[in-house]
Amino acid sequence: MNLMQAPAAAGESDADLQAIRDSVRALCADFPGEYWREKDRERAYPTEFVQALTEAGFLAVLIPEEYGGSGLGLRAAAAILEEIHKSGGNGAACHAQMYIMGTILRHGSEAQKQKWLPPIARGELRLQAFGVSEPTSGTDTLSLRTTAVRQGDRYIVNGQKVWTSRAEHSDLMLLLARTTPKDQAKKRVEGLSVFLVDMRTALGKGLTIRPIHTMINHSTTEVFFDELEVPAENLIGELDQGFRYILDGMNAERVLIAAECIGDARWFIDKAVAYAGERKVFGRQIGQNQGVQFPIARAYAATEAADLMVQKAAALFDAGHSIGESANMAKLLASEAAWQAADTCLQTHGGYGFAEEYDVERKFRETRLYQIAPISTNMILSYLAEHVLGLPRSY
Repeated sequence: MNLMQAPAAAGESDADLQAIRDSVRALCADFPGEYWREKDRERAYPTEFVQALTEAGFLAVLIPEEYGGSGLGLRAAAAILEEIHKSGGNGAACHAQMYIMGTILRHGSEAQKQKWLPPIARGELRLQAFGVSEPTSGTDTLSLRTTAVRQGDRYIVNGQKVWTSRAEHSDLMLLLARTTPKDQAKKRVEGLSVFLVDMRTALGKGLTIRPIHTMINHSTTEVFFDELEVPAENLIGELDQGFRYILDGMNAERVLIAAECIGDARWFIDKAVAYAGERKVFGRQIGQNQGVQFPIARAYAATEAADLMVQKAAALFDAGHSIGESANMAKLLASEAAWQAADTCLQTHGGYGFAEEYDVERKFRETRLYQIAPISTNMILSYLAEHVLGLPRSY
């Protein structure tokens, strides 16, 4: 199934979603564990995998048909990413291509949409870099220090971003910068603006990218801006309203990350069940022991419960509802279910779980990230306590 011919997002049926899942699973079969092990070992970007997803139309799933995309909903996007992870792969190399463009789609001018969305949908341009976090502010986005100052027909950008994943493999970056000093902004949430940076022309001319080596192969970087010139026409939406625009996209991101976590959890559970059924110690299968059975069963129950929240959040988003509460709960529950399943799978495999050839240790490292990124568990709990339960603000 090529998504360019898929039904529009009036509401994908279960049959439509199953067809998408089957297609993704078939594509992923061409990229087995050996492929991901090699990329992980060499800290290399999975170019071939990303290209295959692009050609199949999977990365343009949320772009409307009038701009060359599939025009499907968040449920379809979530199904794609879940299947990638359930198949043993990792969608982190390209998932941002799905949701970052939402800021342009929802807040950009028609001219910007016509200029950027069609080539993104065709895979001619990659929009995978999201410049928000900074070394001094972290999740405290309103305290970021990168500035963009208007000079004639352009903005001059100075500052630094960190944890900007895929910057070395992206043509465009969505950048959040301060355009009005914090003490001069009319409201606390104002003073930040969003820009689309063409890194093809900016690299070496005010833009510097430095890779950060981490415990997983995540292609993350530091990005430095030194008198970088950005055309004024690349301002997305209204000046000083960028924080609100970024929040819009973050909810969709959290649902998609949660779907990846569900895929990871199901991969771990399948691996644990298979190994427990074939491994024999003391003359019988280890899966016969309740000490092995029960943790797997608990992980399964937690995963299925978390998936219900992921599906609820995606459905609410597709129906046009606000999803701050459900998106945050989906990400919280799914990331914890994935980690529970990961720990159970590793424990089930014993020493073999640490062997590279089983893929458990790689996936174990990868899924741990999602209790920290793109937002930490504690920040979600603070959000729920304050904005949903009405408790006093804690920070």
